[in-house]
Amino acid sequence: MAENKAYKKRVLIIGEYKAEKAIASSLIKRGCNVTVINENGNDAERLAEINGLNVIFGNGSSKSILLDANVENADMVIAVTESDEKNLVICEICKNEYKVKKTIALLEDGEKSSFFYKMGVDRVISPLNMVTTIMEEETLRDEVSNRLSIGNGRMMITETPVHKGAQISGKKLWELNLPREIIIGCIMRGDENLVPRGDTTIRDNDILLILSSDQMKLDSFLRIAEK
Repeated sequence: MAENKAYKKRVLIIGEYKAEKAIASSLIKRGCNVTVINENGNDAERLAEINGLNVIFGNGSSKSILLDANVENADMVIAVTESDEKNLVICEICKNEYKVKKTIALLEDGEKSSFFYKMGVDRVISPLNMVTTIMEEETLRDEVSNRLSIGNGRMMITETPVHKGAQISGKKLWELNLPREIIIGCIMRGDENLVPRGDTTIRDNDILLILSSDQMKLDSFLRIAEK
């Protein structure tokens, strides 16, 4: 049987523990050669417990650390730190100085996507863009109906109506003080699909499309939305 070379890619992941663990575990199962860089000593030790994972302790934007991780031999670099700016810098260094074929960056602020692409990042992963892309599919309402799990259950896309007189009705998005784990990616209002901003006001009978990574915080927010 012919060997599938796609499963032998050398992947370097730079970022925070949870994202690195999830991505690395998945890629290792696919047969990839995976290395992670993490600047938190405790997290680096925990990552080192994953069978088959190479772990480098240090700052992922440091050239010396990148060289320790054999960045010049990487087929792909994935930057998933908690800083959009740092993810961009990492991808630029890897692409421009070490000629990495493909760079991927996590981006919290979806409005910066076009800028990241202009700067040479090959692929941008943004929760907001992911939701709005799904919104463009005509079958969304049938497929989502209530709650859809993605990424092996790590993320949830939830559709919920804003009941008349609900606590969040009449409030601007910034007034909700949403936790980092919850993003309102789209508001369906009649025949309109709105990408909300901080000053967008939520109204009775709106339908919210929510992206969340925390079940308990999501359930807490849904209780407020529904009463």
